[in-house]
Amino acid sequence: MTAAPAGGSALPLEGITVVALEQAVAAPFATRQLADLGARVVKVERVDGGDFARAYDMLVQAEAGLISVTGTPETPVKAGSPLADIAAGMYAFSGALAALVRRGTTGAGAGAAIEVTMFDAVAEWMGQAMYTTMYTGAPPPRATLGHPVIAPYDRYPTADGPDVVIGVQNDRGWAALATGVLGRPELVGDPEYATNVARVRNRAAVDAAVGAATSGMGRAELLRRLDEAGVPNASLNDGHGLIDHPVLAERDRWREVGSPVGGVRAILPPITFAGAEARMGPVPALGEHTGAVLAELGHDAETIAGLRASGAVA
Repeated sequence: MTAAPAGGSALPLEGITVVALEQAVAAPFATRQLADLGARVVKVERVDGGDFARAYDMLVQAEAGLISVTGTPETPVKAGSPLADIAAGMYAFSGALAALVRRGTTGAGAGAAIEVTMFDAVAEWMGQAMYTTMYTGAPPPRATLGHPVIAPYDRYPTADGPDVVIGVQNDRGWAALATGVLGRPELVGDPEYATNVARVRNRAAVDAAVGAATSGMGRAELLRRLDEAGVPNASLNDGHGLIDHPVLAERDRWREVGSPVGGVRAILPPITFAGAEARMGPVPALGEHTGAVLAELGHDAETIAGLRASGAVA
């Protein structure tokens, strides 16, 4: 057994105790959110090595159709992050919060049974693709980095550095891109480019026109022009780019968390309460709090020693 330590101040779930019988990714992801918001989480783990992961996420991505809309036109691929696990974990987290709110507002002492499945969570996230298929008769095509119904919406080359991702959301954005960035004001009124419907129909020509202009600009110059024109853009970062991202550093999102192998860097969870910081307590070793938890339940030292000797607890 391991238990998240008590402490912190003014966190919204202070005073709530969670007993978690869980493994793999989805449920621990949910209880981690509860713990960071102040709940005391007591996790009952396997004595023969603790938690384990088992990558079901891919199977659910396949069954729920997510893989069918991710990848290249020739090759479907799974999402690089375990989205099925994370989706189910977040719905379990929000479901637990909803149950607590209902208990608090109704005064009812009865508990609530909540069911969250990985499949249902991904099916919900597949809404756009599912309803497009349902009402048009055809699933949206896989468009690699691009968007099946928006253009231009892709990565484009620069003269001296990594590609830049550009996403034009509407016809005003196209006008801003064509005039303020590409230097091609004639494309604003051209019937082959003027509307998003036309640009999607002529995606190859649109991408060629954008790429021809961006490839002649240095990356810094391109980003400056995009920002000044108000055109949405992004850097195509990898893991290193995320770790070093100024948004995390400038907003002070990094913390050090204790663990059995020493301090590790971790980012604050996305939910930020004014005046209270997420707990982010140390990661306990397997069985670190078993004795303390059993003692709270009324077991004496002799009984606890017997449980350890029998292998019932670690």
